[in-house]
Amino acid sequence: MGNITSESIVSDLRYLQLLSRSFPTIADASTEIINLEAILNLPKGTEHFLTDVHGEYEAFQHVLKNGSGAVKRKVNEIFGHTLRESEKKELCTLIYYPEEKLQLVKARETDLDDWYQITLNQLVKVCQNVSSKYTRSKVRKSLPEEFSYIIQELLHESSVDPNKYAYINVIISTIISTKRADDFIIAMCNLIQRLTIDSLHIVGDIYDRGPGAHIIMDTLCDYHKFDIQWGNHDILWMGAASGNEACIANVIRMSMRYANLATLEDGYGINLLPLATFAMDTYADDPCTIFTPKMNFADGSYNDKTLRLITQMHKAITIIQLKLEAAIIDRRPEFGMQNRKLLHLIDYERGTFVCEGKEYELCDTNFPTIDPNDPYRLTDEERDLMDKIHASFMNSEKLKKHMHCLFRRGGMFQVCNSNLLYHASIPMNEDGSFRHVRIGQKEYWGRKLLLKADQLIRTAYFDEESEEKQFAQDYVWYMWCGPDAPSFDKDKMATFERYFLKDKELQKETKGFYYTLRNRADICDNILKEFGVEPGPHSHIINGHVPVKTIKGEKPIKADGKLLVIDGGFSKAYQPETGIAGYTLVYHSHGLQLVQHEPFQSRQKAIEEGLDIKSTTFVIEFNSQRMMVKDTDKGKILQTQICDLEKLLVAYRTGLIKEKE
Repeated sequence: MGNITSESIVSDLRYLQLLSRSFPTIADASTEIINLEAILNLPKGTEHFLTDVHGEYEAFQHVLKNGSGAVKRKVNEIFGHTLRESEKKELCTLIYYPEEKLQLVKARETDLDDWYQITLNQLVKVCQNVSSKYTRSKVRKSLPEEFSYIIQELLHESSVDPNKYAYINVIISTIISTKRADDFIIAMCNLIQRLTIDSLHIVGDIYDRGPGAHIIMDTLCDYHKFDIQWGNHDILWMGAASGNEACIANVIRMSMRYANLATLEDGYGINLLPLATFAMDTYADDPCTIFTPKMNFADGSYNDKTLRLITQMHKAITIIQLKLEAAIIDRRPEFGMQNRKLLHLIDYERGTFVCEGKEYELCDTNFPTIDPNDPYRLTDEERDLMDKIHASFMNSEKLKKHMHCLFRRGGMFQVCNSNLLYHASIPMNEDGSFRHVRIGQKEYWGRKLLLKADQLIRTAYFDEESEEKQFAQDYVWYMWCGPDAPSFDKDKMATFERYFLKDKELQKETKGFYYTLRNRADICDNILKEFGVEPGPHSHIINGHVPVKTIKGEKPIKADGKLLVIDGGFSKAYQPETGIAGYTLVYHSHGLQLVQHEPFQSRQKAIEEGLDIKSTTFVIEFNSQRMMVKDTDKGKILQTQICDLEKLLVAYRTGLIKEKE
């Protein structure tokens, strides 16, 4: 308080008078300073980073439950050689899936009370360990109400003390004798999961490909603390939810491509019957061979009849999508995407595609809904179909709930504890300078570009009907596939070429300069500075978006450790390319760890056989001294609060503000 001057107090007097309402006496202000100083000297909470989960809800939920191996490490630290490996595995499985595991245990245990006694003691030890880095107040707020008092007693009493040993045993015995052991075990296991991870960062792409994006969103909406850096697939869904029909068509096409109807139908109640009826009528005699879904990654087994229908629906929505996208391209010439209008380059009589004077064979030549003289016009049936689907998207209450969660907890980027998080790219020129991107009448680059994109995505969803909203809705589609979009940053999205042309050269998508330049430490330093992060040994950029092909020797750690790409193939569709099943990142008080995961078998095998995800942990940074809360962003906020409270104390003691009753 020695640095506080009377001038600074007088200048802040109005603020201090407001602060005095919360802390009306010297005793109140002093107590809060003591509390905040204590928090500053606790170890920093564990941060958990995931990206590109793409609807793989079982693997996602399991990684949340095991904290990317953090729970297993805790169990090993606590019990070491005092438990057999099989016993530690059983305990971990119980912590991950308490309800299901209890049913299996009760079916096989002959002395259930003895098992309860041993297990409850083990859970108390694990819970004491994971709660040790938090204040009692924070732990108390995390407790289930019905067991709050009992858990507090068990956590804060030591069984080593002979006077307390009997006391703890009586509590546990009473829990068992009153038939509350199951409920208590479930509460303890959920608390351990809750306290193992302090905050969760999702670095984009929750949606598409896998079967359960809606289940992941349900999990996140109930999660204690998380943030999302929007990926291009998330933005596509946000565009669909805002009413952009090209985004809606893309969302449906992706669902058909991976035979994943669960998210649309079961998750959001989107009525696909009009599309099914239209597709069956329009493509009744068309084999639609090239539109057969990727069944290796489908959300269930389909009979031949259903598969045939999905294939027809896939073709129908793809043609509609190409027409809808052409309308945006014509409406927004400033997007510079005229080269993505390709339907007029088809010779419909010869069944060929003519580009730059060269002729290419088409993989499919049946286009009953395309008028060669006006190829981008929707037929009356297609227009009617899109009106119905559009209404279905606009009326989905569950979709609205999940979108509000994405907007409330998400954004284009995040800076947290010297780490800069964004999903894909910062558009750059070949020389390493930030690319200037024109939006409307102004140019944006670097941090300003991401902030502008963030603002437009919100405008597209929340604004009343206006020209600005219509432009924003079209720009959300551009964010999905535009060359200068920071969430995409490739020369094109070759949707048409991948479906209709065999020539691999035409299917190639060239990445922006960022994806090469990010291997350089000086470039990463410049990006960090642009976002207000001081480059240093503990500063990093964390990306997803482009899967790291570990199987081909690619590394997730780039630019001398300054940049980490943690998309390693959570999505089953990418696992043949990456050779693994994803990376996650764990940042705790001892340092930064990258965790490489093998494919997750299934929730059922995890419960019945104790099959955890096999993970390999790489230590990226190790802190010789534990990182404390005072070393974090939260610590800076708390230190500012302490400074304000110290000014309030001086104001009380000098009579500038009077204590209240």
